[in-house]
Amino acid sequence: MLILAIESSCDDTAAAVVNGPDQVQSNIISSQFDVHARFGGIVPELASRAHIEAIRPVVDQALLEAGVTLDDIDCIAATRGPGLVGSLLIGFTFAKALALVKNIPCVGVDHMAGHLLSPFLDENPPAFPYTALIVSGGNSSLFAVKDQTSFRLLGRTRDDAAGEAFDKVAKLLGLGYPGGPVINSLAPKGDAEAIAFPRAWLDKNSLDFSFSGLKTSVVNYVNRCRQKNTPLAVEDICASFQEAVVEVLVEKTILACKGNDHKAIALGGGVASNSRLRELMLKRCEQEGFSLHIPAPIYCTDNAAMIGLAGYYLFKQGTILNPDDDAYSRSPLN
Repeated sequence: MLILAIESSCDDTAAAVVNGPDQVQSNIISSQFDVHARFGGIVPELASRAHIEAIRPVVDQALLEAGVTLDDIDCIAATRGPGLVGSLLIGFTFAKALALVKNIPCVGVDHMAGHLLSPFLDENPPAFPYTALIVSGGNSSLFAVKDQTSFRLLGRTRDDAAGEAFDKVAKLLGLGYPGGPVINSLAPKGDAEAIAFPRAWLDKNSLDFSFSGLKTSVVNYVNRCRQKNTPLAVEDICASFQEAVVEVLVEKTILACKGNDHKAIALGGGVASNSRLRELMLKRCEQEGFSLHIPAPIYCTDNAAMIGLAGYYLFKQGTILNPDDDAYSRSPLN
């Protein structure tokens, strides 16, 4: 069964062709980093315009690379939400239009569901049920995953997402956008214990996250250094900040896994590519006897292959879009 999948929830225009539940025949991603880098973050209007320009060429390239045409496609899957509405509408409307013209069934996929199932795009998927941490620029959430279409929210960020905090700290330090990769590259050169940035554990046994206080603490530290004309130890700041984020992410995920009596943990989202998060999560999983499942970096960031995978299971259960169904900015899963 061939599925054409389209993803445009934020600043990446992506299309993929997936054969069945897990065979990826093409996975094309058009990034907008160059568009937004000078602003230090995503500008929604510019993102929408870039999606308009990229959507048709990206879809055509995905079909070409897979060696198929629209006549071969059995289902079209598109991200319905959450995300930037202007961006979502480009891919979602394009998918529905294609489906109507070619008389192909179309399904609307929750972006979070795609991330929750992304480990199944690799060779070592987790066994159900499992605990999943989805951590990116827009999300920091914990889920209990029962099967391919059943997800239960365990905890989420109360303010900034982890990836958002990385971007803001990087902007503060003049490191550019996106902030996650550059902080991850500088942190190993610094001392993670040099600066005692706070960990927001919240209420006892809470599985929610909060990174706004940590971000503010970094801002205050940098301002104090500048007021005193003290040179900024950028690498130490990056290492200490990253460690504060990662420690909370890991320990709350371990707590969630124990609380649900699960034996496996999966990671998804762009921040799942962070080397320190992977290192510490693996260490803690080995200590607790849990298996750890992290998709390849290409499937951690926003991509259409995971949307095709999630769309396959929605199609199998008969969840087909109506022509007037709309996109949504907030996920019902959250």
